[in-house]
Order: sequence, then C-alpha cells, then structure tokens
Amino acid sequence: MNPSPVVCLRIFVPFAFGYFLSYLYRTVNAVLAPDLVRDLALDPAGLGLLTSAYFLAFALAQLPVGILLDRFGPRRVEAGLLLFAAAGALLFARAATLGELLAGRALIGLGVAACLMAAFKAFTEWFPREQLPFVNGIQMVSGGMGALAATAPVELALTITGWRGVFILLAGLTLVAALGVFALVPERRRAGPGEGVGRQLAGVAEVFSSRTFWRLTPWAVAAQGAYLSLVGLWAGPWLRDVAGCSRLEVANALMGVAGAMVVGYFVFGTVAARLGRRGIPAARVAAVGMAAFLATQGLLILQPAGPAVVLWLLFGFCGTACILPYAVLSQQFPARLAGRVNAGLNLLVFLMAFAAQWGVGAVLGHWPATAAGGYAPDGYRWGFGLLAGLQLAGMAWYLAARRAAGSGGWRGGQGRADDAGVVAQEGGADGGAQRQAG
Repeated sequence: MNPSPVVCLRIFVPFAFGYFLSYLYRTVNAVLAPDLVRDLALDPAGLGLLTSAYFLAFALAQLPVGILLDRFGPRRVEAGLLLFAAAGALLFARAATLGELLAGRALIGLGVAACLMAAFKAFTEWFPREQLPFVNGIQMVSGGMGALAATAPVELALTITGWRGVFILLAGLTLVAALGVFALVPERRRAGPGEGVGRQLAGVAEVFSSRTFWRLTPWAVAAQGAYLSLVGLWAGPWLRDVAGCSRLEVANALMGVAGAMVVGYFVFGTVAARLGRRGIPAARVAAVGMAAFLATQGLLILQPAGPAVVLWLLFGFCGTACILPYAVLSQQFPARLAGRVNAGLNLLVFLMAFAAQWGVGAVLGHWPATAAGGYAPDGYRWGFGLLAGLQLAGMAWYLAARRAAGSGGWRGGQGRADDAGVVAQEGGADGGAQRQAG
C-alpha cells in the first residue's frame, strides 16, 4: 500500500535535501575550476584528479554502503555518512596543500555515498514496485536542483566570498541534512532477524554473477560515467575554450544544463512509469534515451560553433535517461537485494566517472595550452570521443545480450533462475512481504 502524504514528505524531503547537496558537491568544480587552477597551479590532469577524487571515494564506498543499507536501513546509514561529508567540506575549505584538498574531496565523496542509494532503498521498502521509476525520477529532480545551485548561484557567491567560504557554508548545510535525515525519516520495521554478514556478501556475489545484471550494466556504466564526469567538470572549460563563452556565460549555460536535467529526470521518470502501465518495459525507454544521449555527444564532438549551448541543453536532458537502469534492475531482483543491486551498479558507474573525469584531463594535457590559457579544442574532441566510443561498445553489447536472452543463449542450459521475469516474480513476492511487515 502507498504511504500517507505525511509519511511521503518525511521520506522525500530529507533524502531530497541530502541528494541536492550531493549533486552540488559533484558539479560545483565546473564553476570553481578557474579559481582552483589559479590558486593551486593545476594542469588539466591535476584538475581532473582533484575533482574526480570525489568519484573514487564514492565508488569504493558503494558495496559496503549497499550491505549497510540492507542491514541497518537507509535512515541511520545516510545520517551517519553525511557527518563525514560535512567534515570533508570543512577540511577542503581550510586546506593548505593539494594533499589536504584531495583528502577533503575524498571525504565528501565518502560522506554522500549513500545519498541516492539510501533514497532508492527507502523507496523499495515503502512504495509499490511499479511506482519506482516515477519516485526515483522525483528524487533525481532534487539532484538536478543541486546542479542548478552549483552554477550561477555559486558564481554569485564568489563575488561575496571565495571558494573556501562556499565550502564552509556547504559544511554547515550538510550537518543540517544529517540531522534532518536522522530526526525525520521513518524507520521501516523488518520481519525477523537481519541477514548475517556472510549471507550479505553472498548476496553481492549473487548480483554480480547474474546475467540479468550484466545485460544493461555496461552501457549504463559508460553512459552515466560520461554524464557525471562531463557535467561535473569539463562542460565548463569546454564552453570557455570551444564555444568562446565568458565566465558569466559559462555559469548561465551550466544553469541551463542543470535546468534541463531537472526536466529530464521528471520527464523520463514519468514516461517510464506511464509506458510501464501499458506493458512497455522501462529498459526500452532507457535504451532510447541513452541512444539519444550518445547522438548528442556525437554532435558535441563535431564542435559546432552556433548551437553549442543548445547541444549542452540536450546533453543535460537526454543524459538523465541514464538513471533508468537503476529502476530496471530494482524490478528484476528480490527486494532484499535492492541495496546491493543499486550499490553494485553505482560502484561501476562512479569508478567509470573517476576514470573518465581524470582521463579527459590527461587527454587534454597532450595538447599545448591555447593563447588564452585554455585547453585545445582537439583535446576535447579526442577526450569526448573516447567516452562516446565506450558507450557505443556498451550499446552493442546490450543489443547482442538482448538477442541472446530472447533465443535462450544467456541461460546456457545451466538451469539458473536468472531470467528477468523469474527474478522479478521472486522480487515481487519478497517486496510485498517487506511492505506487509511494516
């Protein structure tokens, strides 16, 4: 059954605020990049490493976070981790060396590692499975709002205080978010004793050995990794160096991209839910959206002068389709594995985002700086092209795997109950039991 409106607010608002801050942390360096480069004398690879330290710490935390979410629940796990993010923001603000900055950025990544997965876990406990694409999409809107706040508002804040002052403010807001999650989010009662650590680790192995998990995951990882890495850093320098935008124009363009993200998360979540009621699977919606996202990147690689900002708006909108695989996989596994399924996907996504964000910087470093002190357009073309090539390979894998699954090739005669329909039935029964236990 659906939770009451009051319970919905107690679930959505604290998790939404936490994810708002998570996305703000994730994307703020796209605006702060010129200040960081100036104050720290960073080359492009160094800038990429500093920013992507968030992704590495975030990725390495995912499997432990998934186990903790399934064992202790989303409320306690997210509230505790957000304290690490607040400490990381404070360290980043007061850092005097690159090493301290990296440590602060990594602590932030660790601290917000549960912001999305905790919300998704809570949603699987409180809402019917057919509503997950919609409620997940609403959660993602709050992330888009965080990305929105990381653009022109941050640029405006820099006229009042420096980037260190911005991070001191973020540390305070993160502490408020931690207290809000702990005080407001309801605790879902669980029937019977929880799983032991051994069984939880066996659940991780079950997820990663599933053919169902690996059908869509490579494409989702390549697409979402590219999306996070480019929006989180390299979109801003691209607009400066390729499109010739001023600093204020870059901030305004990034605000437009963030607005497109907000719209995209809502639209794709709503469309997937409505088409699902008509028998059209969310995986098909995800595939169409990610294909459009890849096509948009192809146009950006061509570097057209006129419609550059328009293409980035399309990038922001179409890239939100990359979130749908989370709901697709949640529907194909038992609810008891929901945290570990999403955490497993998130682990791979953020490792990819770390490699992509740092890798694009390394590629840019192979070209000499421009006369204006920026990066060479050819470097962006090759860096972005590498990410697009990985997505193209992931798409080819998905199409081949889907054909093999339809012909029985993925079952391989082993008799494993790994077919999506079978797993979904098991998950439906398990999820219903969890909801009744509340």
